[in-house]
Amino acid sequence: MEILLIGAVLMIFAVLVSAWLMTFARWFPIKGIDGEFLTDYKTLIRAHIDFALMALFCLAFYAVKVPLSVTACWLVVIGGISNPCVFVIAAFDPAFWEKTIWKIYSAISFIITTIGFGWICVNLLGYALL
Repeated sequence: MEILLIGAVLMIFAVLVSAWLMTFARWFPIKGIDGEFLTDYKTLIRAHIDFALMALFCLAFYAVKVPLSVTACWLVVIGGISNPCVFVIAAFDPAFWEKTIWKIYSAISFIITTIGFGWICVNLLGYALL
């Protein structure tokens, strides 16, 4: 279950990096990079929030001290990182939503995340009902 803590730390680092990137993009724009490098500021905000929420989920799942499936924990961490990355990639690629590769990546990411979170919920519910 320690993978939940490691994953949460990685996601918190992503929150910090995205916060700095957004700060520089808004307050200290560099001519020729701003608007060309980061094409969709609002989508990067979505990634920032998603990373924070996923980190909080990982910390909460770890904090309840309920025995959880290690595989489910790995799936939650993989999904917790790959899901917000959908928004990160979209923030830098204006044609993101038109490319098949990113549609496939998004679908796989959502499936992994759904299975992981569903599995952990079943573990938590099973523990609560015992």
